[in-house]
Amino acid sequence: MDQIDCVVIGAGVIGLAVARALAQAGREVVVLEREKAIGQGVSSRNSEVIHAGLYYEPGSLKARLCVRGKELLYAFCQSHGVAHLVCGKLLVATAPEQHTALENIQRTARANGVPVEWLEADAAMALEPALHCTAALHSPTTGIIDTHELMLALQGDLERAGGAIAFGARVTGAKLDPSGQGLHRITLEDGAVLGARWLVNAASLHACALARNFSGLESGYVPQEYFAKGSYFALAGRSPFSRLIYPAPSGAWLGVHLTLDLGGQARFGPDHEWLQETDPDAIRYAVDAQRGEAFYASVRRYWPGLPDQALQPAYSGVRPKIHAPGTPAPDFRIDGPQQHGVPGLVNLFGIESPGLTSSLAIGEQVLAKLAE
Repeated sequence: MDQIDCVVIGAGVIGLAVARALAQAGREVVVLEREKAIGQGVSSRNSEVIHAGLYYEPGSLKARLCVRGKELLYAFCQSHGVAHLVCGKLLVATAPEQHTALENIQRTARANGVPVEWLEADAAMALEPALHCTAALHSPTTGIIDTHELMLALQGDLERAGGAIAFGARVTGAKLDPSGQGLHRITLEDGAVLGARWLVNAASLHACALARNFSGLESGYVPQEYFAKGSYFALAGRSPFSRLIYPAPSGAWLGVHLTLDLGGQARFGPDHEWLQETDPDAIRYAVDAQRGEAFYASVRRYWPGLPDQALQPAYSGVRPKIHAPGTPAPDFRIDGPQQHGVPGLVNLFGIESPGLTSSLAIGEQVLAKLAE
C-alpha cells in the first residue's frame, strides 16, 4: 500500500484550493480526480461570479467565507494574472412591494461588512439606461472571473509546492482510522489502496454518497443529498448592460439574473429545477430549449427591451444541495474532527454558491480544522 500525508478527493475549484493550501503548508498532497482533467463537474458549469457577500446570514460560514474568499480571490487574480473584472452588480426591485426585500439585504450586507448603496430608480437607470426598476442596491465589489484560468493557476501553485493530481482515479470508499495514529485507507475502483494521514472529501455532487462508503464514519454525520439543475440561456447580440443585474431574490433562489462573461457576452440564468435523479452520473445536462420561454417574462421585468427570439440555450449546471425542496437552505458543511470525531478527516457537504468565491477561504478553513 502506497502512503502519503494528505489525500484530497476531487479536482474542482474547491479541491484544488484545499490541496494548494495543504501543500503550501508543507504537506505532501495528492488529489484523486475521477475525470481526465481538472474542473469537469460543478466548477465548469456555474455563473463565474465573484460574489460580494450580500445575502448570507451574518456569522454563518457562507457569509464569513464569501467575504474572506472574495478578498483572497481578487488578490490571487492580481498576483497570478487570472482574467477577472470588478464590474459591480445591481440588485433590482421591479415593484414597490419588493423594496422590503432590498432593505433586508442591505442590512445583511452591512452586517457582513460588505459595501452596498441604495439607489432610487432614476439613479439606477442612469447607470444602466436599458434597465427598468423601482429601486436598486449597487454592489461595487461583485465581479466575474475566468474559472478555468483560476483552476489552472491553483493547479500550478499546488504542483510548485510539491503536490500532484492523479487523473482517472475513482475513489470507491475508505476505511478510516479512528485513533489518529494510523492511516486512512482509501480504495480506488481499480482495487488500489492508498494510505493517508489526512483525507479531504471535496467530491461535490458525489461527496455524500462517497462519505457513506467511509467505514468508521457514523451514518448520522452524512446528510441526504438533493440535486437542483439550473439552465442558462445566452443573449444573441451584445449586452446593453455593463454590470450584472439580479432581481430581488425569492427565498434561497436568486432568480433569473443577467451575468456577463469577460468578452461582454450576456447570459441569463440559472432557473431552478429539482431533479429526481439520486445518482450524479445519471444527470443529463442538455438544456431544454422550451425552458427559455419562461425566461422572457422573468427578464422583461427588469429589461423590457429584450427582443423576441433573442435567447439561445447555452449550458446547465447542477448544485449539490443538502436540503429538501421547500425547506430552508442550510449553511456550508465543513465537517472536521470536532463534528464527527474522526481525526484527520474533513467532509465538504453542500458547497454550492458562493463556493467559487469562497474557495481560497475554504482552503484556509480545512487546513485549520486538520491542524487542530
